[in-house]
Amino acid sequence: MNHLISIVGPTAIGKTKLAVEIAQQFNCEIISADSRQFYQEMSVGTAKPTENEMRGIRHHLIDFLSVDESFSVGKFEQHVLGILDQLYLNNNLAILTGGSGLYINAVHNGIDNIPSNDEIRQEVISDYKKNGLKKLQDELKNADPIHYQLMDIDNPQRLIRAVEVCRLTGKTYSSFRTKPKLTRPFNIIKIGLYEKREIIYARINRRVDQMIESGLVSEVQNLQSKKHLNALQTVGYRELFEFFEGQCSLEKAIEKIKMNTRRFAKRQMTWFKKDTEIHWFNASSQTEIVNFINSNL
Repeated sequence: MNHLISIVGPTAIGKTKLAVEIAQQFNCEIISADSRQFYQEMSVGTAKPTENEMRGIRHHLIDFLSVDESFSVGKFEQHVLGILDQLYLNNNLAILTGGSGLYINAVHNGIDNIPSNDEIRQEVISDYKKNGLKKLQDELKNADPIHYQLMDIDNPQRLIRAVEVCRLTGKTYSSFRTKPKLTRPFNIIKIGLYEKREIIYARINRRVDQMIESGLVSEVQNLQSKKHLNALQTVGYRELFEFFEGQCSLEKAIEKIKMNTRRFAKRQMTWFKKDTEIHWFNASSQTEIVNFINSNL
């Protein structure tokens, strides 16, 4: 039987490091489920693994898109299933890892059939352009407090989509995400990594400082002409765009990156915790995790 080891958890918890160690032990390859690491132009701000960190293990779906290219959760699902078909020809084991819950859920359970309407969508987009993000955030919080807690509310595209569905149907967006479980032709072993909050937050702060030292400011500056693209509506880039526009100091922008990344990590944990099939381990428990994998193969 074929197996997919799915390693999830908040940003800066050590998912890549563990995935590489497990891939070395089981002689398999890794598929990235970090939707920000897909893009070639975004390396420093997405903590993309270096060649040294990959340690010779092949990583799929990193650096395969330009920020100019559109990409969707549905396309990601099909890409991953196609890669798995090829990997399983030579090995019955593969690893999926990342912190993008929506993308991971698509591989685990398939895409939800959520309604859409172009007219309503344009109406919501117009409201966003006229009144900003906060108004839509408040609308979603009132219409669907459950999804508000789970999603990245600072991502305009996803926020617009959720509000569109609420306006169109009069129902909550989250109510459309409860379809029957899809059966995949492979066994999924779900592993979640956790750590004390103060440790995660300290790692996030340290990582942001390292990003600045590694050239994040220059990376974002080079992308200023493309700041309207959805790929760049993300933590670490938005805040520095504000700095370049004179809205805040560099020091303030860096503090905002740290704060927004901590908030993002909290939302990631909220998302993953709702999946009762995830088995949780302390991030340093590699031996325990390997034993668990072996017991489920």
